Amino acid sequence: MKILLIAINAKYIHSNLAVYCLKACAGELEAQVEIAEYTINHRKEDILADIYRRKPDVAAFSCYIWNREYTVSLIRDFHQIAPEVPLWVGGPEVSYDAPEFLEEFPQAAGVLAGEGEKSFAALVKAYARGGRAEDIPGLVWRGEDGRIHENLPAERIDMDEIPFVYKNMEGFAHRIIYYESSRGCPFSCSYCLSSIDRQVRFRSLDLVLPELQFFLDQKVPQVKFVDRTFNCSHSRAQAIWRYIAEHDNGITNFHFEIGADLLNEEELRLLSSLRPGLVQLEIGVQSVNGTTIREIDRVTDLERLRRTVAAVRAGKKIHQHLDLIAGLPYEDYESFVNSFNAVYAMRPQQLQLGFLKVLKGSKMRAKAAEYEILYRQEPPYEVLSSRWISYGELLRLKGVEEMVEVYYNSSQFAHTLEALEGLFPHPYAMFEALAGYYEREGLNGRSHSRLARLEILRAFALERDPEHRELYEELLLLDLYLRENSKSRPAWAKDLSPYREDFRRFYQREVTSPGSLKGYEGYDSRQLAHMTHGEVFFYDVFHTGGTPPYLTVFDYRNRDPLTGNGAVVRVEL
Repeated sequence: MKILLIAINAKYIHSNLAVYCLKACAGELEAQVEIAEYTINHRKEDILADIYRRKPDVAAFSCYIWNREYTVSLIRDFHQIAPEVPLWVGGPEVSYDAPEFLEEFPQAAGVLAGEGEKSFAALVKAYARGGRAEDIPGLVWRGEDGRIHENLPAERIDMDEIPFVYKNMEGFAHRIIYYESSRGCPFSCSYCLSSIDRQVRFRSLDLVLPELQFFLDQKVPQVKFVDRTFNCSHSRAQAIWRYIAEHDNGITNFHFEIGADLLNEEELRLLSSLRPGLVQLEIGVQSVNGTTIREIDRVTDLERLRRTVAAVRAGKKIHQHLDLIAGLPYEDYESFVNSFNAVYAMRPQQLQLGFLKVLKGSKMRAKAAEYEILYRQEPPYEVLSSRWISYGELLRLKGVEEMVEVYYNSSQFAHTLEALEGLFPHPYAMFEALAGYYEREGLNGRSHSRLARLEILRAFALERDPEHRELYEELLLLDLYLRENSKSRPAWAKDLSPYREDFRRFYQREVTSPGSLKGYEGYDSRQLAHMTHGEVFFYDVFHTGGTPPYLTVFDYRNRDPLTGNGAVVRVEL
């Protein structure tokens, strides 16, 4: 007996924690459960062929908004070539309309609706030992007569009953590791499925801390907690943060989704003591419109959130990722612009401009008609318009989203953007103008290299403010070489040959008396020059005072853990 759990992820770096939990919960029959992970970038025919070659006796698909269409296509096709194999489906995309899903797709044998660990374990036993699906809570299934039956819901599992799924890290190289220490959320945001389960269940710290130690011992690059509001318990959050601080291996990064306005002074002090880059925080702001916040059943103290984000940023230890959602009730275009500018002013490392997903099972879906929300009828059910915002306005926001992702969230053009902001009444106007430039010049829909993006930004800056061409060019060079030792120097960059001897003396001095460059022991001056980059600036781009020219060396062995920028060394003439 082989039961194949099939996960189709959005990207290779992702993994599907759900299928690993299901397999681990199969108990003594775990050996009969196999996992197959793919991505939506694989060709469907290749996935179909691989599933067929694995020869499962039963196949079960993990279904989400990003893979639903892909999954049902595979179910249809696999049923044609292997009609004797029962096909089961689980996940949030099928849990809230399981009977309708089975009516639409007669190829499927049934749905594991809701939390699946107990249901799946019982289903494995049923297939292995001749049990009956009608006796298993949590299943919606098709009888031999074609009728669809709904069993009673499955009981929620005790989090301590779920075995630790990472027995070794084989197969997880170069992938994000997802970890779950709690389920449920104490809040009731109307757009979120987590609000349905308001009973928060925690995994015991006696289990969590040794499991985190396993990741630390394995030197995993990143562990991403999937807990919906990680810091809803202050004592628990502090215990975990304190543990990873005390056992920091200097490599592993931990990602947490938190409520920033819930952080207290003790937690802020603890976070400020961490190694830079040890922790990153994802913070959902969603909107600063008070009416919108109340309408979506969200509880947010915006002033406290601002103060908290500012305090965390001032510590220069933690990467902050702030989220906004466009298309929410009572937020029109101008209101969203205000929300954008308010969050941008907080200067997070990343600002995600997302769009409302009207999810099955959510309160937002139930009230969509009242709000006059139109949304895509296929996954991901993204908003098209509402009583407050038009489709055309959302398209404008899409253009801004792309510019923010490319130029702000990449952290690759920070100094140039900061200078350009002064040309516009507010930051949103800058990104909107940049999106308009892309549209006007026919630049959308293409794959641009980083150097190409830099050239586009230069052209945009010179169109807006040609009098300060040399300043923008220097800022672009600063942004370029802070991040990478690019061997492709822009054609408009200044000739550095008059300063070649100054840089040569600097590198020779570093070989004989190291002081400015750390970690380059054993290399000669030519190697140092190749491994770093020397640049000359005639504007005080670092705001340090002094007299130009400013000879600068970029050190790529010692990078800022938050931005990825190389260290900057001033060369004295």
